[in-house]
Amino acid sequence: MRANHPLLWLVVVAVIAAIAYGSGKFDAPPPGAPSPPGATISGRARVIDGDSLEVAGERIRLFGIDAPEARQYCRDARGQDYPCGRAATRALAGLTGARVSCTLVTHDRYERDVATCTANGRDLGDAMVRAGHAVDYARHSGGRYAEAEREARAARRGIWAGTFEEPEAWRRREMR
Repeated sequence: MRANHPLLWLVVVAVIAAIAYGSGKFDAPPPGAPSPPGATISGRARVIDGDSLEVAGERIRLFGIDAPEARQYCRDARGQDYPCGRAATRALAGLTGARVSCTLVTHDRYERDVATCTANGRDLGDAMVRAGHAVDYARHSGGRYAEAEREARAARRGIWAGTFEEPEAWRRREMR
C-alpha cells in the first residue's frame, strides 16, 4: 500500500480524531455553538428586557414567560397609559442581583438560549409572573407558572391592576 493512498489517510484521520475525542478536547461545544440542554451558564446578568438577559456573553430568553415588550404600554387601574415594558425591564433588573445561574432548556428561532434562571435561589420566571410583570407562556411552559399568574391576577399586581394587550399579540401587531 502506498503512503499517499486515500484510504490510508482516512484511517489516519479517523485514528487522530478518536484519540482527540477520547482526550476530552471535544467535550465542550466550539465557541459560538449552541449549548446543550441542561448546560449551566452563570455570571453577572445584563438585562435586555422583561424576559431576556445576557449572561457570560450569551443571550438568554427566560423559559415559560412572556413580558410586555420594551416599547409596549399598558393601562393602570385609573385608565392611564404607562410603559409596562420598561417597568418589566426594571423589575427583572431588580431581581437579578450580583449573580445569575441559568439552566438551558432549549433554543428559540432567534438563536437565543431559552433557560430557567435563578438569582439568590429564586426562579426569575416565577418572580416576574408572580409580581405581575409577565404572563405564563403556557404553550411553552406547560403551565409551569400558571399558579403564579393566578395569584398575580387575583391580587391585581402589575399588569393585572389595569388592562394590557398580551405581549405576543402586541408583537404580532407592532413588530411586523
